[in-house]
Amino acid sequence: QVQLVESGGGLVQAGGSLRLSCAASGSISSINVMRWYRQAPGKQRELVALITSGGSTNYADSVKGRFTISRDNAKKRVDLQMNSLKPEDTAVYYCNADVSTYYSSTYRGYWGQGTQVTVSS
Repeated sequence: QVQLVESGGGLVQAGGSLRLSCAASGSISSINVMRWYRQAPGKQRELVALITSGGSTNYADSVKGRFTISRDNAKKRVDLQMNSLKPEDTAVYYCNADVSTYYSSTYRGYWGQGTQVTVSS
């Protein structure tokens, strides 16, 4: 079994910063791509940023230059540093990772439970 647990959400004023963390645990053999998604009320879930096992990154246009994704492979953790936050960044943020386990070498996607980020104007 694999668990992803996010932390670090909260309420912040526009222009402020937050750092989200996601820790993976369980019978993990390897983690490939790790991602952060977000879902605002009434909107579809959207990809915010991703990072490969080798450290390559990609960002949604709406967060480029403001958000930074990073990972610690030894700790099985991915972080999202969010700066210059805007009210439109308000959403539930979800961690997602492609994981292989000791029981199956096939990579499978797992999700965290989500953490709320609210940016006030």
